[in-house]
Amino acid sequence: MNKVLIKNAKIVNEGTIFEGDVLIENDIIVEISESISAKSSECKIIDAEGNYLIPGAIDDQVHFREPGLTHKGDIESESKAAVAGGITSFIEQPNTVPNAVTQELLEEKYQIAAEKSYANYSFMMGATNDNLDEVLKTNPKNVAGIKIFLGSSTGNMLVDNEAVLEKIFSSTPMLIAVHCEDETTIKNNLEKFKAEFGEDIPVTAHHLIRSEEACYLSSSKAIALAKKTGARLHVFHLSTAKEMDLFTNKIPLEEKKITAEVCIHHLWFTNEDYATKGNFIKWNPAVKTADDRKALWEALLDDRIDVIATDHAPHTLEEKSQSYLNAPSGGPLVQHAVVAMFEAYHQGKISVEKIVEKMCHNPAKIFKIEKRGFIKVGYYADLVIVNPGLPWSVKKENILSKCGWSPFEGFTFKSRITHTFVNGQMVYSAFKVKEIKTPTLFMASQADFNVPVVGAEQMYQAFKSVGIPTQLIIYPNQNHGIRVPSYLVHRYNSHLDWFKKYLN
Repeated sequence: MNKVLIKNAKIVNEGTIFEGDVLIENDIIVEISESISAKSSECKIIDAEGNYLIPGAIDDQVHFREPGLTHKGDIESESKAAVAGGITSFIEQPNTVPNAVTQELLEEKYQIAAEKSYANYSFMMGATNDNLDEVLKTNPKNVAGIKIFLGSSTGNMLVDNEAVLEKIFSSTPMLIAVHCEDETTIKNNLEKFKAEFGEDIPVTAHHLIRSEEACYLSSSKAIALAKKTGARLHVFHLSTAKEMDLFTNKIPLEEKKITAEVCIHHLWFTNEDYATKGNFIKWNPAVKTADDRKALWEALLDDRIDVIATDHAPHTLEEKSQSYLNAPSGGPLVQHAVVAMFEAYHQGKISVEKIVEKMCHNPAKIFKIEKRGFIKVGYYADLVIVNPGLPWSVKKENILSKCGWSPFEGFTFKSRITHTFVNGQMVYSAFKVKEIKTPTLFMASQADFNVPVVGAEQMYQAFKSVGIPTQLIIYPNQNHGIRVPSYLVHRYNSHLDWFKKYLN
């Protein structure tokens, strides 16, 4: 049995901070108290004195690039970076290659994550102009929501047919998450800058091309449609002061039909940073002005904005080093998101309790994630220990994202993630992500009455559900002893293939 006792921590939960202990057994928090004594010598004790214990952050918007774009990142590499950054659950977006716009393609992503992810996961179903039937098949129990791009997107994912949009909004009870930028406005702005600069447009124009008006026009339309149809709407990565008037803090989060998100980069950078950071802070929507950033902070603190996320979207150094027009938008953020918010805490901008509310509690509420996002008895032990006074600098050698760079490179954070637990397992400590998944091969005979095949099937599904790389082979018409020569050869070859896959 896995037993871990975290002692003397500053436990942050539901707006309070209290010093105490937390006992984990297997994957569950079983006791929270001012003082807990170890019940056996097998219990691992971690002294967290002076450190905060927070629920694992839930990042509702990441792009981990698998399948199809794995030269940029993949589920294994980016989930490693996530747990190192205190993020224990993520919701991945559908603009991979191919786009996750059918139930079969969506299921393939779940299969990949079951084998490779270090964190808990869910995936958005992607909407297009012509896949309404597939969208309506989506299981709300397993899938976080429906993602709609109302601005530029990868592949065939821009939904610009208003009749289709209204049909989606009025047909599904599921949460609809939207990227809001008006494509026509962006194209018109781009043509103006091309007329002035040709192909040598400076990156400093990015926030003027992907402008405030482009954001507001799109987000206001989406909100109007949601109000008209009664849809459950979540607006991703808000970036402008003007949009803040579209959201309310007059009702509790649980009663909101329209919720809002801000991302780390829009809270941290401004357009003035383009001069030094260039394409490395080129995102869609664009990082905008200091006034916009100020308004985002105000809306976050007064609860018009409900969630802090990352929009983690890695590209290679080579891709980002191209000219403005050729460099893709997006960047890695999961490893540094929580400590970036703790940096804001040190600067007096936000309380630790508020960080936890926006990064842990609220995503769990909005996406109806059961037994996660809080430190409570009976909840899954997704926990993070944060030392608020242990500085460290972001360097290439400690960046875990596959792309190998960060917009925070060279910055020294005052706080450090020292431990991350996912489902009770300590997956990160001392700057190292720990490999805890032992690949497992199951073999069963269809007609085995001593060890029925249903047992192997159940074990196989259980292993998959916790992210262990696993495979099941069933031999038809065989009993407890495999005696058919061809099956014996198959069995031995399967063993060899399995070990070749995982052993050097």
